[in-house]
Amino acid sequence: MHSMKVIVLGTGAVGASYGGALARAGHEVTCFARGANLAAIQERGLEVRTPEGAFRPRVTATDRADALAPADFAILAVKSYSLVDIAPIVRRCAEQGTTVVPLLNGVETAQRLEQLGVPSAAVIGGLTTVSAVRVAPGVVERRSAFQVVVVGELDGRTSDRVDRIAGAFRDAGVDARASDRIEVALWQKFVFLAGVAAACGLARSPIGPLRADPPGRRLLQRAVEEVVAVARARGIALPDGEVARVMGVIDGLPPGMKPSFLVDLEAGGPTELEILSGAVSRFAEQAGIVTPVHDTATVALAIRT
Repeated sequence: MHSMKVIVLGTGAVGASYGGALARAGHEVTCFARGANLAAIQERGLEVRTPEGAFRPRVTATDRADALAPADFAILAVKSYSLVDIAPIVRRCAEQGTTVVPLLNGVETAQRLEQLGVPSAAVIGGLTTVSAVRVAPGVVERRSAFQVVVVGELDGRTSDRVDRIAGAFRDAGVDARASDRIEVALWQKFVFLAGVAAACGLARSPIGPLRADPPGRRLLQRAVEEVVAVARARGIALPDGEVARVMGVIDGLPPGMKPSFLVDLEAGGPTELEILSGAVSRFAEQAGIVTPVHDTATVALAIRT
């Protein structure tokens, strides 16, 4: 294994979980963090709890952009609404030759980064499927046995850097692969994520009661169908049977599962509505198709009482 230099931009649950796993595997990891999280990591180190046990990897933590030396790659793992805030740090890393691996929700991250001044050649496509939470400053817990990462060049070509990054994640015990169809993979995740977020958000319900109730299940399926229709209208080559596949995934979820969107909504803080149902509605309008579930979600879930 060749040791790589890795930066984690956004040391929350996902970023710290993967950064910790990479550090334990022997890679050199620097975490960009702030506030109580930074203080905890600097004073006590990072603690990562997993279903297989807990560990304390050796990582460096800083809140100074000028302390971030050039690295092989940077994991970008912030909420979409924090992208503008961290963009200058991402741009600095990219301009130093560091490859940026975004693990954000949504399908517009690369375009948004380019609009925010990040050189597009430095950015690859990336997605993750994992359940992780930050339980205290400097302490994260991966709750899922699964931890999946898919990376790929946005133009569909193969590259050594993508293969090396996927390999580093595999070294760390992550189910990671390189894809020459990363845009399709991003949309497949988006179909699930946006569909479930809209339905659970509108119903204010975890997945179990919603899918068990016939009208609730219809709402879920329509939310998924609308995203698939938008994807096809945009020329995304989703496989046949995508709606059935996603509904099968939904049926396999624990009944108490709440999408992170619903958790954020119930907490009363910012949400990713704009890059989920908001994006679906925007894409639909551009394509001249109708998406009533996501149009309703975009309006109704933006209103706070």
